[in-house]
Amino acid sequence: MSPLRRCTRPACLRSAVATLTYVYADKTAVLGPLAVYAEPHSYDLCAEHAERLSAPKGWEVLRLQFDAAAAQAPSADDLEALADAVREAAHVSPPEEQTSTRRGGHLRVLGPQD
Repeated sequence: MSPLRRCTRPACLRSAVATLTYVYADKTAVLGPLAVYAEPHSYDLCAEHAERLSAPKGWEVLRLQFDAAAAQAPSADDLEALADAVREAAHVSPPEEQTSTRRGGHLRVLGPQD
């Protein structure tokens, strides 16, 4: 979960802690923990806007349990997973050496000796 994701309400600069999605067929608004990825048809909300959320008449709001305070800071597991991913990426062997210059359009790929 990215600490850079902000509430999608206009003029709100607070960090998002919850994600709102709509199930139109069931006339249900689902409010749950912040989604891992921002989706085009969902809305990220800060704690204040998530708490004050209401739905149109005839709609139901389904609130899934989540801890807004814990959602604001990455956990130790999240940070460790990120560090492991960076270490793994650093140990990836470089691609085969290229000995020729390839040309595609206006760009050129140069080999290591160039």
